[in-house]
Amino acid sequence: MMIRVRSRDGLERITIDNPVATVAQIQAAIESQLRVPRHAQILSTNQNLLLAKVASDLTRFTDMSNPNTLISSLKIGHGSIVYLAYEGERTVAGPAFQPAGSFGRKMTIDDLIAKQMRVTRQENPHCELVSFDRDAANAFQHYVSENLAFAVKRGGFMYGTVSEEGKVEVDFIYEPPQQGTEDNLMLLRDMDEEKLVEAIALGLGMRRVGFIFTQTISQDKKDYTLSNSEILQAVELHAEGDLKEWVTAMVKLEVNEDGAAEVHFEAFQISDMCVRLFKEDWFEREVQEEVDPKLSRMKKDVMVGVKDTREVDNDFFLVVVKIFDHQGPLTSTFPIENRMSPLTMNALKNHLDRTKSLPFVKRISDFHLLLLVARVLDIKTDIPALTGCVLAQATVSEGYQLLIESLAGAS
Repeated sequence: MMIRVRSRDGLERITIDNPVATVAQIQAAIESQLRVPRHAQILSTNQNLLLAKVASDLTRFTDMSNPNTLISSLKIGHGSIVYLAYEGERTVAGPAFQPAGSFGRKMTIDDLIAKQMRVTRQENPHCELVSFDRDAANAFQHYVSENLAFAVKRGGFMYGTVSEEGKVEVDFIYEPPQQGTEDNLMLLRDMDEEKLVEAIALGLGMRRVGFIFTQTISQDKKDYTLSNSEILQAVELHAEGDLKEWVTAMVKLEVNEDGAAEVHFEAFQISDMCVRLFKEDWFEREVQEEVDPKLSRMKKDVMVGVKDTREVDNDFFLVVVKIFDHQGPLTSTFPIENRMSPLTMNALKNHLDRTKSLPFVKRISDFHLLLLVARVLDIKTDIPALTGCVLAQATVSEGYQLLIESLAGAS
């Protein structure tokens, strides 16, 4: 029986002669064939084991903790994958070392560069934590769940603030024009619209802090955290954002222990090494269908563990970020841009009618409303004045109130 073992060193294989093997026999095979001492091994069928950051996180993975458990009861058979975490270093058997230089094989420049490009896990994120405005997060996931049924991918840019300690607060999500399919997300970015978004964010004391996207329900049973195409898109946007605390968030549907579906948020930072590899053009940008989606392909060899390879496990590029929530300064009740139905000023009229009992500044304290109104405002004078009122929760001048109400009335 051949069993694949995925660890921080990549994907390896062990063989077991006994078809009714126990966990203990897997441990013994890993010790003898992969040189990882049995006492140092933590095994699981859950791929999230490889994303654990501290020792206390590892205690959650108990499905293979009993050495007497039959692996057949864990649905482990020929060709299955188990995940291995371990502390310390190990010696991997391999070909005899051949020295470089005049008495051995000469190293090329590419060999030297590959040795320098050692891909390791980044232990700590630059972002201490990410906190989502509850209403903004709910408006995003509700649309994906109720309207798209997680059948096609959806994405958006997250805006908010970054504290000196590296805490990121997401207060609104802008959804650009896009085309989502079961496997891909194409952002059809409108630079004129994004200029308005940036002007609104600036006036609210916020900035772009990350990217959020969904995985489709068909990806739920796939053997990866992020696919190679998702890594490429995420690292490209991270590099463009040029913010060390930049967060990549992923939303997916999971089945809980009771068989019910639950919407699940996860947050990561793309590692510094991944961003460097992208900026220095090491990634193969065209993802080939025959390449395993859990692997990112490089144009040249890099070092992963003790091996030279052109295929890197995507998990090496992910640094887990803790998630919190908060109630931010904005509402998220206004219809959201670039969805199935085009927005008209009739949406503005309905919103103002529905919120008559509130102070005017409260009625317009919604990013999506401000974006609709911004299309007819001056980006240099009107948007800063209006967003300044929202930021300070100050009285909106009569002129701007009349302008906004007249836009609603024009519908």
